[in-house]
Amino acid sequence: MSVSDRLEALGINLPNAAAPVANYVPYVISGNLVSISGQIPMGSDGPAFIGKVGDDINLEDACKAAHLCAINIIAQLKTALNGDLDRVTRIIKLGGFVNCIDGFSQQPQVINAASNLMVDVFGDAGRHSRAAVGTNALPLNVPVEIDALVEISEQ
Repeated sequence: MSVSDRLEALGINLPNAAAPVANYVPYVISGNLVSISGQIPMGSDGPAFIGKVGDDINLEDACKAAHLCAINIIAQLKTALNGDLDRVTRIIKLGGFVNCIDGFSQQPQVINAASNLMVDVFGDAGRHSRAAVGTNALPLNVPVEIDALVEISEQ
């Protein structure tokens, strides 16, 4: 099953990849690696989730935010690969950051929403190493930001 078929089966329509908001590029391709800059839970009208996990945002909504970050990672990857997501040979690593209150310790559960989507979309190639880190703030006061390192095949 192609990646596009899996996305369709999951009911996921990828958004347009977000443009950078500062002095960086959304992705870098070097050899057979694609580094995707941190993606936030950006919706069509701006951030879909705002706030600190454990205060303004509950665990369930934090997981939804991480899932949206993963969708945005895949959208950036699709742009980087000129639409050919079947070139992905491995999701190597996700780096997850959770804007949370002191004492919140469920960062792994939050970032699992992104990890699970990568496996759902890319199968075994979606299994990856990962970091799930709590932080005191993220850009635009979003609850989650996730970046990715991806291995690709040649064109």
